[in-house]
Amino acid sequence: MKDIELLSLLESNARLSVTDLSDILLEEEDQIAKRMDSLEKRKIICGYHTVINWDKANRNRKVMAIIEVGVTPQRDYGYDKIARTIARYPEVDTMYLLSGKSEFMCMVYGKSMYDVASFVADKIACIESVKSTVTLFVLKQYKQSGIILDDERKDTGERLVVTP
Repeated sequence: MKDIELLSLLESNARLSVTDLSDILLEEEDQIAKRMDSLEKRKIICGYHTVINWDKANRNRKVMAIIEVGVTPQRDYGYDKIARTIARYPEVDTMYLLSGKSEFMCMVYGKSMYDVASFVADKIACIESVKSTVTLFVLKQYKQSGIILDDERKDTGERLVVTP
């Protein structure tokens, strides 16, 4: 149960120091550090991330796309072997097994739309068990990891005038 509290705190703010965590959880700093180390070694804590609004950073961001991948499961392996093959590509940032019309959803990054399209055509579509792909390019991000990224313009509540 103590690990769940620690994990929840880190999930909401990965910048909390061991000292801060110790104060919040009323435990010794060395115990917190040992628990964090154990959670990292067991791959329960898999990384610490920062959410960045690249649009506001005025930096050209890589193109992001969502790739839906339809596959035929393999005998004795199901979806796992195919998933490992796709997930190993460095272009694939995040990958999920889904219910619905496609088996996988991959978040892919590239330098351009052409690079993403080439990656899908030359690498994903060529995998033997892949039967279909659908590429959706992300045009704008509004929210990521629970954080709203949209600009700070306030809604006035006023409706636009509509004329015939």
